Amino acid sequence: MKKELNSIYKKLYSFFGPQYWWPADEPFEVMVGAILTQNTNWQNVERAIGNLKKNKSLSPGKMYKMPEKKLGQFIRPSGYYNIKAKRLKAFLKFFTEECGADFRRMAKADTAILRRQLLSVNGIGPETADSMLLYALNKPVFVVDAYTKRILSRHSLIKEGFDYQEVQNLFMQNLKNEVKLFNEYHALLVKLGKDICLKNKPRCNLCPLK
Repeated sequence: MKKELNSIYKKLYSFFGPQYWWPADEPFEVMVGAILTQNTNWQNVERAIGNLKKNKSLSPGKMYKMPEKKLGQFIRPSGYYNIKAKRLKAFLKFFTEECGADFRRMAKADTAILRRQLLSVNGIGPETADSMLLYALNKPVFVVDAYTKRILSRHSLIKEGFDYQEVQNLFMQNLKNEVKLFNEYHALLVKLGKDICLKNKPRCNLCPLK
């Protein structure tokens, strides 16, 4: 498995080049984006974050104090905006009250403990928590998403029905636990899934893994 996963990474990197993911100016923006990107595409997230920036509201303090309804209007382009406003509020409560709204303090926490804490926050599941850990806090945790499962399944590296943890273990037990590698690998899988390994009508003739 180690050989196959390393081969996939090399082929994708050679084909697509570096992805420079996650696109954000600072860690807080990554965390907000990780929640907003649930069940939507990145263009919608950018529009929602753009609204917050335009109104000079993309900061932990301002968003923590902001009425939920007002926050919902700012993030409206991301879809499910009332639900996401509630989830952002739950995260902001945790971030402010448990971490002092300080990313350096948050990053010093033990990864496993912090992951459990994030998963206990309403609306934060494994993919969102791990995106925060990897992309905002530079912790070596592999992020798994629907693209990852689809690609591995189509190449017979996992069976149908593998859960999040099983797929994550596959990467973390067979690759070097390096932030840079995990970051780039996940971003490359997303690129392949979005552009070529489509859910319906995959463009297999263009696939660098064929």
